[in-house]
Amino acid sequence: MAEKQNRKKFVRYKDGAELYSLGIQNFMKIAKEAGAVRKIRGTVLVNTEKLDEYIDSFEVR
Repeated sequence: MAEKQNRKKFVRYKDGAELYSLGIQNFMKIAKEAGAVRKIRGTVLVNTEKLDEYIDSFEVR
């Protein structure tokens, strides 16, 4: 839990793929599906909070 508090809110594709232990292409696809992608002056950033919510919605009980 403490790890989430110290994480950046926005990451680039490369950093996010490493953070979530995914390949860049899979990370890009999931981030777009989650609606977590923001483009600012040509730089693409992914909102990790929004991405976490999206991933948590697939929790298996």
